[in-house]
Amino acid sequence: MQAVLPEKAYWLAWLQINGLGAILLQRIHQHFGTMGSAWTAPGNEFMVVEGFGNKLIANIEQQRSCLNPQQILTEYSRQNPDFWTPAEPEYPRLLLEIPSPPPILHYRGQVNLEENLGRKKAIAIVGTRYPTEYGRRWTRKISRTLAQHDFTIVSGLATGIDTEAHRSCLAAGGRTIAVVGTGVDIIYPASNRQLTQEIQEQGLVLSEYSGGTQPNKTNFPARNRIIAGLCRAVLIMEAPIKSGALITSRFANEFGRDVYVLPGALDNQKCLGSLELLNRGAHLILSEAHLLEMLGTIPQLDVPESSQLPLPDLEPELEKIYKAITSEPTSLDVIVRQTGLETGFVLASLSQLELMGLIGNLPGMQYQRLVS
Repeated sequence: MQAVLPEKAYWLAWLQINGLGAILLQRIHQHFGTMGSAWTAPGNEFMVVEGFGNKLIANIEQQRSCLNPQQILTEYSRQNPDFWTPAEPEYPRLLLEIPSPPPILHYRGQVNLEENLGRKKAIAIVGTRYPTEYGRRWTRKISRTLAQHDFTIVSGLATGIDTEAHRSCLAAGGRTIAVVGTGVDIIYPASNRQLTQEIQEQGLVLSEYSGGTQPNKTNFPARNRIIAGLCRAVLIMEAPIKSGALITSRFANEFGRDVYVLPGALDNQKCLGSLELLNRGAHLILSEAHLLEMLGTIPQLDVPESSQLPLPDLEPELEKIYKAITSEPTSLDVIVRQTGLETGFVLASLSQLELMGLIGNLPGMQYQRLVS
């Protein structure tokens, strides 16, 4: 009997096919329900999916016949041990709302499942790489205030506004997420090496690019959609007319996120893009208290506990391992000690529980219960 492959193997396999990007992969997923079902579907079934014509379908049929999803997963995981696909319960829920969710989302750092489920509000803070002292000062003040009120701060780890937002959040004891345009194992810019380490200890680094991916100017506009997609709102601190922050704001508008802008002077070139956003109807930030009041009107996501899968009947030893895991990160050593089972058997069982969507695999050989 042929083993059932995890969905992430098929997501990776589909990514190997030329001509398919995030939007088309999402359409495949929505139409077929699973990427595994799509992998074995006849070519003519793709004709009803928007964006698929005869040439692309012929390309799919030719290429997938040469690909082995299990082999691709095994080889990819050697260099990229920690990543999610949209099929997994840990995948950030808010990203599933956008038309182009990253098919693969790599991570390094501390995973917070409440955050992934959208129960903990995340706010993006972005702006120019060359801010004025005014922009730096207000970024520090706002990031610190939001962190103190339990908002997660999301930014892009670039120099300037991004760096100020991350640092101020960490200094206030808050949680921050850096969405990068390189592999999560690449430090860019090099000046943020220490900051990156601190983020991984207190927050998370995310990327849709595989390990080893070096900086490329084409990657950064695409990563801005992830920043906007992860958040309930986007704050633009200072942005000139040509700014990556404006790309983030455009994605935010497309995704139905609120955009808030720090006002600037008319004779400050670094604020002209921000002022244009205000002219087009973005919310004006008048003070920290005013911003908190406006953010307080963002409705909570409806994520009922019943939306999680019910716990299925498990074999006795599998149930024993599952019960040793809590809703907080539980190390492999603790699970082995509490169950009294062999480490190899425990590891195999943990993989089975993960495939069933009952537990999450966290960095550092730690595991967390997803279903009560």
